[in-house]
Amino acid sequence: MRGRTNDRFTVRQRTTLMINRYVVTETLPDGSDGRVLAFAEQKRMTLRERMTFYTDESRREVLFTASARQVVDLGAVYDVRDAGDRALGTFRKKFAASLLRSTWELDQPGSVTAVGRERNRFVAVARRLWELLPLDLVPFVWPYHFDFTSDGGPVMRVDKKIGLRDRYVVDVTSPDLDLRLAIAQAVALDALQSR
Repeated sequence: MRGRTNDRFTVRQRTTLMINRYVVTETLPDGSDGRVLAFAEQKRMTLRERMTFYTDESRREVLFTASARQVVDLGAVYDVRDAGDRALGTFRKKFAASLLRSTWELDQPGSVTAVGRERNRFVAVARRLWELLPLDLVPFVWPYHFDFTSDGGPVMRVDKKIGLRDRYVVDVTSPDLDLRLAIAQAVALDALQSR
């Protein structure tokens, strides 16, 4: 999953009562969905966050995992590991930098280190105000976007689309970024954003 020039994929959330599920599909040039790249599950209300990514919805074969190093930590580091338990990289939310505009750090040792920030400050503040309201059943439907850069150059862009169900289009522009790490970070932007 390395050595590419540009990859585009779509992440769609499927919400159930106790588990967040995500389907990740390649996005074809005409904007339609291609093959399934990953199917992810994340149990809610656990002390130590873990997301498991499978090759498809049958959940027979694990593709990779993302697990928090710490138990319930606002700035937890998440280790992304392949099916053979080899490290692919890490990501974490930078808590202090995220007070006004969510900021994430993505690290693929020996290759790519990137910082991702919400693109629009106004939307970032509006989303935070919305989260303070007692409207748990009403999602924040306005789209928000993240730009991941390294040394001023683009690495990955995540665009949330308008709608009641969470859907993200992700463009990976760095040929060195492992697509599994990019997928894990994109899913985390939804699953872990409010933490």
